[in-house]
Amino acid sequence: MLDKPSILVVEDDAEIRQFLQSSLQLNGFVTVCVSKIEEAKQHFLSAKPALTILDLNLPDGDGAEFIATVRQSSDLPIIVLSAKQSEQEKVRCFDLGADDYIAKPFGVQELLARIRVSLKRTRKMSLRDDVYQIDALQIDVANQWVKLGGTTLHLTPIEFKLIFHLAQKPGKVFSHRQLLSAVWGSEYVDEIHYLRIHMGRLRAKIEHNPAMPRYILTESGIGYRLAAQ
Repeated sequence: MLDKPSILVVEDDAEIRQFLQSSLQLNGFVTVCVSKIEEAKQHFLSAKPALTILDLNLPDGDGAEFIATVRQSSDLPIIVLSAKQSEQEKVRCFDLGADDYIAKPFGVQELLARIRVSLKRTRKMSLRDDVYQIDALQIDVANQWVKLGGTTLHLTPIEFKLIFHLAQKPGKVFSHRQLLSAVWGSEYVDEIHYLRIHMGRLRAKIEHNPAMPRYILTESGIGYRLAAQ
């Protein structure tokens, strides 16, 4: 069927590649599998897939190169699937523009759930007049307001910038550096304490229990994300 989402799988391990292809096809996705960065770039330019699953250790280089190339022109969802599990590696990929990161070995149901969230987020991004809503929280970036339980919240300019930036892609992890650069400027990318202080204040205004947040979630050592609907 023509309306099935197309997923580009970039993976050099033949067994994992075959497993991913079979699992995705069984769940209604069209898949194209390649094993090299250059092949991935060519397919991205010619076929415009709906989402990419990307390994990092590839025969012709570092898969992160593909992320950097794509982000020059596209918001294509990219889910990194890698045996590298360090926080430093995850931060590097998120800083380059990856949407998600799953460590190997992985569960196929978790992967499918992450794919669904990414594709849903992409569909919602095309609805420019859409209001993000989850439970009692509403965010309207276009009209510059945030409501909780129907009541308009009075946020500081910094708090508005933080929540509006997260609301661009609900469910996506934004690294500390990305948020600091977007809200304060590139010269502040190492001032993580700025971010923690203001995020704490923002959570105090929107979370029923800031110690167990429902809306703004922490990715330990990496950054923050707005809960997906």
